[in-house]
Amino acid sequence: MNYTLDLNTQESGSNLVFNTITFDSFKVNIIERYTGKMNFNPKLCEVIFKVRTLDDELIQRRDGNLRVKIKDDKFETYQELSKVLSSYNYKNKLLNRKEADQNYVHFMLSMIIQNYELN
Repeated sequence: MNYTLDLNTQESGSNLVFNTITFDSFKVNIIERYTGKMNFNPKLCEVIFKVRTLDDELIQRRDGNLRVKIKDDKFETYQELSKVLSSYNYKNKLLNRKEADQNYVHFMLSMIIQNYELN
């Protein structure tokens, strides 16, 4: 499955970071909320994601809600994967970026499969 990963879209002065994964038939909007100053040691405190069609229509979860909040051990896993994508080594191509991207995308796909019923 082909995908495009768009990382760290952020407005200046905001404690929100938006990431998007676009697949062939749908896209995932990931919203990260941070505490503290963004330019000095921000701390990830909440991650929410939504699945949309390519026409920007929200897809409902199995339980009828529209968004998923990543919690508990999944949050810790997400935090580790997110740290890799924002690391010095990733930005300066000192590690295998394709593998880091795939790990992140595969994690998000597992979350989507758990919460959504895609046809």
